[in-house]
Amino acid sequence: MDPLFSSLRGYRRRWLGRDALAGATVWAVLVPEALAYATIAGVPPVAGLYAAPAALLLYAALGSSAHLVVGPMAATAALSAAVVGEAADGSGARFAAMTAALALTVGGAALLGGALRLGFLASFVSEPVMKGFIVGLALTIIAGQLPKLLGLKGGPGDFFEKVWTLVGDLGATSGLTALVGAGGLALTLVLRKAAPAVPGSLVAVALGIGASAAFDLADRGVDTVGDIAAGLPPFGFPDVSAGDLGALAAGSAGVLLVAFAEGLGAAKTYAARAHREVGADRELIGLGAANLGAGLSGGMVVNGSLSKTAVNWSAGARTQLSGIVAAALTVLTLLFLTGLFERLPEAVLAAVVIAAVVELVDIPSLVALHRVFTHRLGQAYGVAARPDFLASVAALLGVLAFGTLPGLFIGITVSLLLLLYRSSRPVVSELGRLPGDGHYAALDRHPESRRVPGVAVLRVEGGIYFANTDRIRTEVRAAAARTGVKAVVVDAETVPFVDVSAVRMLDALAAELEAGGTRLLLARDVGQVRDVLRTADARAELMRVHPTVREAVDAARRET
Repeated sequence: MDPLFSSLRGYRRRWLGRDALAGATVWAVLVPEALAYATIAGVPPVAGLYAAPAALLLYAALGSSAHLVVGPMAATAALSAAVVGEAADGSGARFAAMTAALALTVGGAALLGGALRLGFLASFVSEPVMKGFIVGLALTIIAGQLPKLLGLKGGPGDFFEKVWTLVGDLGATSGLTALVGAGGLALTLVLRKAAPAVPGSLVAVALGIGASAAFDLADRGVDTVGDIAAGLPPFGFPDVSAGDLGALAAGSAGVLLVAFAEGLGAAKTYAARAHREVGADRELIGLGAANLGAGLSGGMVVNGSLSKTAVNWSAGARTQLSGIVAAALTVLTLLFLTGLFERLPEAVLAAVVIAAVVELVDIPSLVALHRVFTHRLGQAYGVAARPDFLASVAALLGVLAFGTLPGLFIGITVSLLLLLYRSSRPVVSELGRLPGDGHYAALDRHPESRRVPGVAVLRVEGGIYFANTDRIRTEVRAAAARTGVKAVVVDAETVPFVDVSAVRMLDALAAELEAGGTRLLLARDVGQVRDVLRTADARAELMRVHPTVREAVDAARRET
């Protein structure tokens, strides 16, 4: 196992200034966002600050990335609200305790997964599914924050229900609240574009607090954050029962899946830039420890943040000392600065959330997925020819219509079903001989290629196994049934594997064709295919695989 604080090994004194500056910069972004994301999770804003110090320190000790910043995030905050909402009775203290307990169950599951080397499971959440999920989640979060931005009560339910309620309540908009919220949102977005090095969210929060104090906004009907308990986090196990933990267990698996996939992606991105390596299993352990620390501190679920990691990198961080500095500054904030944040208008907090997630509504990426299409795939798969786009849209619509966790699993399920569907219908191309060099190429891609008289050459583009044997048999039979065809050559270069069902099918098909005067030959198999053919006792004709298509065709023409 890697040593503790592995990123600090071989530390050089000249890195200290950069790490300290990066830590301060991360703190400037983390504090307002932690307050905002706690509101998404349905807990008091201070819970976001409670979660950060222990999470940052424990990840620095056990994680494998030198640059990843962990903390409360929008996606996992929304998932936390959904999971806890199903298990808790809705009271404030009870909801906060269950939220901290969820962080513990997520942390325990992550530590167990790391110990069992289950980091590979993140691969099952494909990038398109995650993209659709994040877009849907961002839209849902925005719909939930707009009422706070406008001084409205808002309503529960899915995205469409929230939007419907919002539209119906627009007439009751508080003009002053909307002005404050819109100003905070505009300022944050403008600073992001015009001065990306400036922590726009912190500037908006600071000005919002100043305006609140100067103009007595609370007395004018603008809701503010209110009392924030000063002092260190209340360290200890949350007031929940074993039954409560069991009720959270199923939901914690979905939260962990999203948290791990999002954090691992950010860690790998910046590890590649720094020419370092990150380990998926070690990242699970770091994430697990961070969540245990957050849960025991009365906080909420945390995970790796791509945006804060980008800030950390841009500020010149070299090691996890920057995260330790950010943790120390967050503790100082809890001790001495909470009184300032009590005057923060809720509308400004909503503006910070919206500004943070609006860039996640990446519609151009969905359009780009829709463009990934070819005519041949359309012929082979029909509507399933754009599987990445369909899986992404399924996750997006699932989140909007059914909620966060159902939407995620809808996207994963659709993605896996499309994979199974496409693997059950591999593209089977007919090859022809190219003029001049005599090589073979697909007829539909190379119109200049020509069929060989008396021989049909087919290339199966995928593994042959029990789910697609019927399709392969049908394609070979159709080729053999053409007038004048006396042999069918199957080019197996693009067949990565076969199973016993495939060998039995090829055996029976070879015997069937031979009875009708047509031979079945194989060319260019890979090692795994050859091994299965041999150990499954394939007939001698199939075992005699020809090294090239040309040799197989020549053999077929000589012997027919």
